[in-house]
Order: sequence, then C-alpha cells, then structure tokens
Amino acid sequence: MAAMLGGGGLDAGMVAGNFPLEQWFYEMPVCTRWWTTATVATSVLVQCQVITPFQLFYSFRAVFVKSQYWRLITTFLYFGPLSLDLLFHVFFLQRYSRLLEESSGRSPAHFSWLILYATSILLAISPLLSMPFLGSALSSSLVYVWSRRNPETRLSFLGLLVFTAPYLPWVLMAFSLVLHGTVPKDEICGVVVGHVWYFFNDVYPPLHNGQRPLDPPMWWRRLFEGRPTQEGTDTDTAPINHDIAAAAAPDVGDHAPVI
Repeated sequence: MAAMLGGGGLDAGMVAGNFPLEQWFYEMPVCTRWWTTATVATSVLVQCQVITPFQLFYSFRAVFVKSQYWRLITTFLYFGPLSLDLLFHVFFLQRYSRLLEESSGRSPAHFSWLILYATSILLAISPLLSMPFLGSALSSSLVYVWSRRNPETRLSFLGLLVFTAPYLPWVLMAFSLVLHGTVPKDEICGVVVGHVWYFFNDVYPPLHNGQRPLDPPMWWRRLFEGRPTQEGTDTDTAPINHDIAAAAAPDVGDHAPVI
C-alpha cells in the first residue's frame, strides 16, 4: 500500500513520532483533505445505516422543488459502501487531486475554482444523462487534467501495462468496462469536462495573448488570499512540480508506480 500511495516518508514519520496514516493525512492540501475525509465519512455513515444513498443522490426536483440543497454536495461524496471498489476510488481521488492541487500554486483559490467549475457543469448535465451520483465523474475530470499536464510521466497498471500519463483516463475506462460490464458514462463525462478546462487553461492562452477565460475572478481569489494577486504571478498553469510528480510516479526504468 505504501508503494501505491507513492510515499517514501513513512519511516521518517514514525521516527518523528507520528503515525504514518496521520502524517499522510495532514500532508494533503486542504481541498483534497476535506474531500477525501467527507467521502470516507459518507460511506461509513451509509454502512452504519445512519443515512441511506437515497438521501444523497442528485435530483433536480429534490433540490429545487423540495429544497434538499445538501444533495448538491453529497452527490460528489458517495462512491458506494465500504468495499475494495471504494478503496480504489479514494486512492485515485486523493492521489491525483493532491498532485493537481499542489501544482496549482500558493493558495487553494485556483484548485477550488476548478472544483467549482467541474461540479457546476456536471450538475447541469446530470439530469440529461441520468447520473444520480457524480463523484466518479468529478474524479475523472481531475485525473484527465493531471494526465494531460504530465505527458512524460510513465505509469504501470497493476504491474502489467506500462503507458504514459495521457492514456491513464482511457485505461481506467477500459478497466471499469471490464469490471462492471457497462459503458462508464460518468467517467466519459468527466473526461469531457476536464478537457474543456485543460483546453482553456493550457492550450488556449498561448494562442490568444495569454487570455485565460476560466481563471478564477478576483473576488474568488480574495476569499482565499485576502488581497488581489499580481497578474504575473498566476500559477494555475505554471510548470508542474516535477519533484512531486516524480515522488508519485517515478520513471519506469526504476520503479513505475502501480495503479
């Protein structure tokens, strides 16, 4: 499990007097930490029959007619009951969300704006495609953005298939298709949403004098940073921190990460 989590600092954490799991938890950036915590807590509450999945899924009528507004959030938190499948979901969620958030810069403003964008689009298209739970779609969006920003990173799937990062979303879709026997439309939607974000943040600006139409507005940045940021210090599309990427995904010539 330590190898899967890409961590090499467990021994150091034990020497420092911290439990490895505690150290791993507090090293996560704030948005990823709370999303991971809420996801696990939601599945535990369902497993203990404190709440039911019927209280969590997104329904336009339930939200905007019956005023059950919590469903706008819980639909992104429930991945299923406690199981091996949930473990895989939590692993991919925290791993790639963490890498993406850590590479987004000095504050949670840019990453949280990405989350707000993706959740808003997914909520808008959910009734059209009958997707009551949107956690997998949101996770797929983040995996896609990370994979496109790290085209040279090499990965190993279950120790059998070695490929570069841009193929990761498609490998996961194929695995889901084989495992569940159905087309993973939620993951496909997530990839589409992620591609729109990637295009307007990484492809569009160099072609249009640096214009970034999906950048967070100044009022959103003030919520996290307390004061306006200088235009030249935008880090949402800054080069990826290769030390972080290497820690989670070393070159296949050494030990490619198993996913």
